[in-house]
Amino acid sequence: MVTLAELRKVYAGRHVFVTGHTGFKGSWLIQILNEAGAVVKGYALEPETSQDLYSTINGDELCDSVIGDIRDLKKLHHEITAFRPDFIFHLAAQPLVRHSYEQPLYTWEVNVNGTAHVLEVARSLDYPCSVLCITTDKVYENQEKGLPFKEGDALGGHDPYSASKAGAEILIASYRASFFGPENPVRVASARAGNVIGGGDWARDRIVPDFVRARQSSKVMQVRRPDAVRPWQHVLEPLAGYLKLAAELYTKGGHFASAYNFGPETDDVLTVKQLISEAALSWEGPEVEFAQNSEGPHEAGLLMLDISKARNELGFVPVWTAKDAIRETIEWYKNTEESDREKCRAQIRSYFRAEE
Repeated sequence: MVTLAELRKVYAGRHVFVTGHTGFKGSWLIQILNEAGAVVKGYALEPETSQDLYSTINGDELCDSVIGDIRDLKKLHHEITAFRPDFIFHLAAQPLVRHSYEQPLYTWEVNVNGTAHVLEVARSLDYPCSVLCITTDKVYENQEKGLPFKEGDALGGHDPYSASKAGAEILIASYRASFFGPENPVRVASARAGNVIGGGDWARDRIVPDFVRARQSSKVMQVRRPDAVRPWQHVLEPLAGYLKLAAELYTKGGHFASAYNFGPETDDVLTVKQLISEAALSWEGPEVEFAQNSEGPHEAGLLMLDISKARNELGFVPVWTAKDAIRETIEWYKNTEESDREKCRAQIRSYFRAEE
């Protein structure tokens, strides 16, 4: 369990550079950092729509926002070195499996070359800086044997998104071994998180946003691959893990310069059907139609993570169960009385047990 008081001891007054800050997970992260008293600078593309969470929380009030492409090395180098960050959280990515089939080259450029650019800039820093690169639970060579993946398992990927993130992990390990040894003040780690859900996610082809849109329009939702198993977790869970890992990396050094899984306990995973059925208990509406066949491009049917390394070395233990995460997420979307920032802040302070 990480508290806001603990975060403030590490992050208050520190310079934190966040790539991908205008995205769903980045928007939640900058709000936590704001609560922790950090000085935040973000670097990302513009939000795609005015409905995106970054827009609705007025994210520009929470950080110094720079609109830029992660593939623009010259601009990225200038923005990072001018800011002199103590921490870099690299979240910028093309994050959607199905979209990666439509734009595979772009996916590879952003997810692999973009990560290389962040690490290349970090290589030029000559003072202590903690760099955390976010990848995904889908970096593993998934033969769907029913076993949770450990950090040392083989990397791979069928679809362009998963493969590009596995490539990013290989890149990170190479840079760490080649340039960020014990004598270097810059420390580099990577984080592999499970499938996140939470208020403010409006991406297409994601199960919870699709459910919310169906409920808001009173339309029947059609669900593909209802039996697929995923390590669902509320977005605050991996973010708490990221912040804890980066803090340990900064204060205690190179022992934590490696890869870590962040997800739910292995006995707390749900199928897509179970997820939607649970969500429907909190938001009544038309019956959901579950398809019996799998159409469209390949997606893994079974995926679980072993989080024992994060538990043993970081003390990371999930706070909210999968059902808690679903309930908190649906209540966020249903609450139309409070602003999006107020709803996020309330959940952040609840999750991190803020002292009143």
